Amino acid sequence: MHNKNDLLPVIQKTLGVSKVKVRESIMAKKKKDTMEFRFYELPQGEAALVLCGESWVRVYGHEELHLHFHNLMELGICRQGVGDMFLDEEVYKYHSGDITIIPENFPHVTVSDGETTNFWEYIFIDLRSMIETMFPGNVAFQNDAVSSLSKRAYMTNERDNHIIAECINGIIRETNEHKTYSQRAIALKVQEIVIELLRHDASLPEEKNNLVKGTNMSQIASALDYINKHFEEQLKACELAELCNMSETHFRRLFESFINMPPMEYVNLIRVQKACELMKKSNESMDLIAQKCGFTTPSTFNRNFRKFVGTSPYQWKINPENYEHKLLNFRISALKGW
Repeated sequence: MHNKNDLLPVIQKTLGVSKVKVRESIMAKKKKDTMEFRFYELPQGEAALVLCGESWVRVYGHEELHLHFHNLMELGICRQGVGDMFLDEEVYKYHSGDITIIPENFPHVTVSDGETTNFWEYIFIDLRSMIETMFPGNVAFQNDAVSSLSKRAYMTNERDNHIIAECINGIIRETNEHKTYSQRAIALKVQEIVIELLRHDASLPEEKNNLVKGTNMSQIASALDYINKHFEEQLKACELAELCNMSETHFRRLFESFINMPPMEYVNLIRVQKACELMKKSNESMDLIAQKCGFTTPSTFNRNFRKFVGTSPYQWKINPENYEHKLLNFRISALKGW
């Protein structure tokens, strides 16, 4: 038994009969479409990316029934509305005051009931970087903590988890008010959230891993994580398959069934996204940026950049609209035809 203030693993919530038709619709569409990868970038030197305010009052999910996943951990809080939260293979009803904690590479989608508008606000954090900052020098603990916290998504609410709720609300308030030392305050609140997650994880019974209900998507999570951290290296599909403990043939088939592109094409997508980060933050030459991002030649860099972004690296660099459209709106996608 978990006490009242514990986070609730999503699989412990009871599915309602009313959700079955909605779930079948999403899952049927999931078989036709594939998951969408959404790339999020933390503002330079900041502990969190905060998406809040009136622009997030909308009808959720009706235009995007496929699941998606992120490169960062997502903390969401429902301010208003009712709907269904799809977390991997499971679906749960959400209401005002509910909080979701979704690790990177975890498939999910939010779907409003009917055509009524809902209001969610979001905070994205780099879990690994934060844990490395909080526990410097202890690499074994860092790896174990990140691995453990990345295995499951959670739903809780403001009433039963007031510490998490206060931290989320505080981060959003600091973001809106722009007070002196606001970024420092936000970083401390993010750390407090991480501590609460670690405490909860430590309180779960030994068989906690059996609580995770995942699809085959979880089987390629190790490869996705490795690509994101080692994109600058010369990666091979056979090495990624080995990380996932499967044959290269099976790995390729499984990877493409979810991401809708071959593993090495996905690697190049990540490299292009990292190149965009570097171009925004520095005035280094395109050749050096290409090299830092794992492209062996400038021509390979240019070809892949144009493929994913629709323009050359140089044109993207000098045109602010490209940055606004492609990164601030987070619409670089692994979904074909986007």
